[in-house]
Amino acid sequence: MADVRLRTTAAAVLVVAVALATGAVALVLLVRGSLRDGLEATAEQRASVLLQQARAAALPAADDDDDLRWQVTAPDGTVAGSGAPLPRDDDAYLVVTDGEDGYRVSVAVPLEEVDDSTEALVTPLLVGLPLLLVLVGGTTWVVASRALAPVERIRREVEAITGDRLDRRVPEPASRDEIVRLARTMNRMLARLQDARDRQREFVADASHELRSPVASIRQVAEVAQAHPAALPDGELAATVLEESARLQRLVDQLLLLTRTDDGGARHARHDVDLDDLALAEARRAGRTGLTVDTTGVGAGRVRGDASALAQVIRNLVDNAARHAATTIAVGVREDGGTVELTVDDDGPGIPAGQRERVFDRFVRLDEARARDAGGSGLGLAIVKQIVAAHGGAVAVSSSPLGGARFTVRIQAGFSDAAAQCAGT
Repeated sequence: MADVRLRTTAAAVLVVAVALATGAVALVLLVRGSLRDGLEATAEQRASVLLQQARAAALPAADDDDDLRWQVTAPDGTVAGSGAPLPRDDDAYLVVTDGEDGYRVSVAVPLEEVDDSTEALVTPLLVGLPLLLVLVGGTTWVVASRALAPVERIRREVEAITGDRLDRRVPEPASRDEIVRLARTMNRMLARLQDARDRQREFVADASHELRSPVASIRQVAEVAQAHPAALPDGELAATVLEESARLQRLVDQLLLLTRTDDGGARHARHDVDLDDLALAEARRAGRTGLTVDTTGVGAGRVRGDASALAQVIRNLVDNAARHAATTIAVGVREDGGTVELTVDDDGPGIPAGQRERVFDRFVRLDEARARDAGGSGLGLAIVKQIVAAHGGAVAVSSSPLGGARFTVRIQAGFSDAAAQCAGT
C-alpha cells in the first residue's frame, strides 16, 4: 500500500514540478521581454525627439544622465550633440538608432532595471516553488492514504478469510466510489463461494450416504456368508454383489456426470441437434421394458447444443417416467415460436404440487423405498436441470393428461449457419 502512495505522490509532484517550472520560466521570460520592450519604446521615442531637434538646430545641452545616453551625428560626420558618452559594453545597454536627412541619432538605455526586476521575480520563485511542491506532495500523500485506507482494511479482512470462515465479509466504506463497488463485488464473490462450499459439503455428505448403502449391503451379505456359509442359497452372495455393484456403478456414473455439468461441460461442443431423433431413440429403448410408449406427439425440433448431454436429459426423463408409470408413457417434441418444447408424461401417481420444485434437488426421492428398489439414485432430475440450464433452457413439472406427471423442457430453437442464411434470404 505504501508503494501505491509513494508512486502516486511522486507522480503528482513530478507533474506539478514540470508544470510549475515551465510556468515559471515562461513568466520570467514574459516579464523580461515586456520590460525590455518598454525600454526600447522609451529609447525610440527619445531618438525621434532628438532627430527633430537636430534638424531644427535646437539640440539640448549635454547632461550627465546615466540612465539615458545619446549622441547625434551631423551629415558631415561630426558630432552635433551628445549627452553622456555612449557605452562600450553593449551587453549592459539597449541601443536604438534613427536617422533622417543625413542626421544619425543613437540612444542607449541601461538594462540594469530589467536585470533587477528579473532577479526580484526569480528569487521568490526559487523559494516558493519548492515549498509548493512539498505542499503538493504532502497533500497527495495524505489524500492517497485516506483513499487507500479502506483498501487496506479490505486486504486485512480478506487475508483472514479461510475456507472455514467464508461467512466473513469485507467492510464496505460509507462513500460512493470505486472502492465501495470493489467491496460489494468481493462480498458477492464471498457469498457465492460460501454457497458453493455449502453445496459441495452437502453434495459430499449426500454422496457419501448414497455410496455407503450399496457398500454396506455387500459387506453385510459377505459377513453372513463368511459366518454362516449354509445360511445363504447358492449364488445369493454373487447375485447380491453383482446387483449392488451395478447400482454402485450407476451412482458413480451419475456423480461424474453431475460433476462435469457443474464444471460447465455441457457448454462445450455446440452443434445442431434434432431433439425429435433423440426422443424417438429413447422411446424405442423404453418400449423394450414392456411399457406402452406413445410417440405421436413427436415433431421436428432442432436446438443448438451438446448432443450427448441432451440425449442424457431425455434418457433421464424417460427412465424416471418408466420407473413411475403403470402402463404408459408419452414423449413429445414440438416447436413453439423460437422455442423447442420436449414433454415426457407417465400414468403413474404423479407428483404433489408442493414437491414439484424439490424433485430437482440432488439425492431427493419422494418415495424412498420405491426409488431404491427401482434403481434410482436421486440424481437423474438434478442432472436434467443442470444440463438444461447450461443450454439456456428451463425444466418444469406439472400434471399429465395421462394422470401422472409431465416434465417439460424448453430450449431456444437453433439453426445451423447455412440454415440461418437460407432463412435470411
